Amino acid sequence: CHGAARSYTPAYVMRDAEETTEFYSRVLGLRLVEFVIDDKVPSTGDAFPYVHLFFELGDGSSVAFFEAVGLPPPSSPSHPAYQVFNHLALDVGTKENVDQWIRHLQAEGVDFVGPVDHSVIYSVYFYDPNGIRLELTANTNWRPEPVQAQENLTLWKQAKLVSFQLGGDPAPLLQLIQERRALHKLPVVKET
Repeated sequence: CHGAARSYTPAYVMRDAEETTEFYSRVLGLRLVEFVIDDKVPSTGDAFPYVHLFFELGDGSSVAFFEAVGLPPPSSPSHPAYQVFNHLALDVGTKENVDQWIRHLQAEGVDFVGPVDHSVIYSVYFYDPNGIRLELTANTNWRPEPVQAQENLTLWKQAKLVSFQLGGDPAPLLQLIQERRALHKLPVVKET
């Protein structure tokens, strides 16, 4: 087996199909291309009625949503990082396009954070009506570095172990971050 070729369809739970369709169609300009309705989940056999919506992205892939009536609201995350790190990033091509999207989000009354210049990508962040964090981004200097990535993973694992041995002290992790940033001459990420 080899690695997956690309993401096919990230899928999320939505609160309301109509509200989600309105947001993704009007605000993000995505076309609703499929609406599946069933009384049980094919992969598990669980018997609850649901709908499954698919919105087409520019490359022909899609993002999908499920609604099952009567689901309780999701539990609150145990740490704010879950609401920041878990997100769907969509490539809009250029930094100028990100800036155009920012103006569009402002006109639509959507709250956002950004633009954020990560030195390798340029992004804006906001939430959809389901509480899913979205990122519209453009590559400004990112390129794959598999050897460096493996080295950083090893160093991160070592720093986590030292941090754990010190009772959760984040100092070894922060030291690693500072060393790697200096080595690669990476700027501190900042909102512009």
